[in-house]
Amino acid sequence: MPSPQPPRAVFALDPVHLPQLFPPPLMARLRRTADLDPALVVRDFTDPSVAGALARADVLITGWGCPHLDADALAAAPRLRAVLHSAGSVRSLIGDAVWERGIGVSSAVAANALPVAEYTLAMILLTGKDAFTQRDRYRATHTQPSPTETAHIGNVGRRVGIIGASRVGRRLLELLRPFDFEVLLHDPYVSEPEAAALGAQLVTLETLLSRSDIVSLHAPDLPETHRMLDAPRLALIRDGGVLINTSRGALIDQEALTQELIRGRLQAVLDVTTPEPLPPTDPLYDLPNVFLTPHIAGSLGNELTRLGHIVTEELERVATNSPLKHAVTQSDMTRVA
Repeated sequence: MPSPQPPRAVFALDPVHLPQLFPPPLMARLRRTADLDPALVVRDFTDPSVAGALARADVLITGWGCPHLDADALAAAPRLRAVLHSAGSVRSLIGDAVWERGIGVSSAVAANALPVAEYTLAMILLTGKDAFTQRDRYRATHTQPSPTETAHIGNVGRRVGIIGASRVGRRLLELLRPFDFEVLLHDPYVSEPEAAALGAQLVTLETLLSRSDIVSLHAPDLPETHRMLDAPRLALIRDGGVLINTSRGALIDQEALTQELIRGRLQAVLDVTTPEPLPPTDPLYDLPNVFLTPHIAGSLGNELTRLGHIVTEELERVATNSPLKHAVTQSDMTRVA
């Protein structure tokens, strides 16, 4: 019996990411598994120069910079049976036509969730120690703080509120287990027993905001979550409370948050904003109670290889007609980040 033909695969992403997603050993595995030209990277599905490759493609290996996969894009790839995404959420990538055609979708979102959860844990611990304020004070005074000045510092019994039991949220809940925190969780899709199994107490959003010392956002960016933390809800966070956002800037009414921060009532760790980057004159750059980073919590540098490993293994499953391990379904689009 002749050996089955390997699937034909095509990259569709920003090629700048390829070397770190697929270093030579992984690229070699991809090429052993599929008919794949590493020099061919699609950035525009209407480009005549890639029409032939797309027409023959069984698999698209997508990532950051891939065009939206709508009906017009899929028309250029009539044989397509799998989309393997070498990044996080596929919500902005996958159009309804993908589900309508029954194309398999896989994402490396689970691997991308790990560095986000690690970053968030680090920020929870550092803000609990008031590390950023103490750094600035030490630079200015060159003196040790008095016991009175540090009486509010510490991570024992601190109450942490997690908004969203997404993949990042769940991974963070795992990482929080060894510490002496009281953990609250808000997620409309999670039951009380499930929250307890995750190590958290399920509460309403308003209860979480009013009771938490540190609030961390891990909800998906959906119409119903747009600006879910508006001015009235931000006002529920206690004076001196910390808000951490590593999810999406659109989940917060940024103007309302900026006003709270200008007044000095809250502290914030913001890895995401609206827009990104912020305008040069935005006050968030210079406020002492804001720790602002340029969307670095997700996979960067050598962390990208984890994503490439997942895609490589998924392509091997496609080649052997095995089920995708990291499959994404249409229902996942409404609740998973």
